[in-house]
Amino acid sequence: MGLIARTIEATGIPTLSMSSARSITAAANPPRAVYLDYPLGHTSGKPGDSVNQLNIMQDTLAAFASIETPGTIVDLPYRWSDDDTWKDSVMRPRTSTSQTQDKNQHEDDRVERFDTPQYQSSADAQAADPHCPTCIFLEEV
Repeated sequence: MGLIARTIEATGIPTLSMSSARSITAAANPPRAVYLDYPLGHTSGKPGDSVNQLNIMQDTLAAFASIETPGTIVDLPYRWSDDDTWKDSVMRPRTSTSQTQDKNQHEDDRVERFDTPQYQSSADAQAADPHCPTCIFLEEV
């Protein structure tokens, strides 16, 4: 998103990126950004917690107005939970035995990974370009 933000900024439109991946955001170097140390996909707050979401959005908009140095990333002060144990499982696929009941805990809910491309339908599989440049990493060297 940082690359897109810089392009939009070049046309005179101010941008601000919201991120839950600080190192990636820093590498992309957007014109201005806020970082929230929440699980990926929860950049605007906890599900169902409108007070948390409102606070995050207000602080984000305030950062939009206060950031003067290009490339600045403002760290928002919110915490996903009382401790950081949620980070232990956030990038691991969920298994049938790892269901969590605690809404403050987050597990990676992506499906199992495969070493071959997966398609939503047979029509998608047939339409896929076997020489797709973005899928080159799947080929054995």
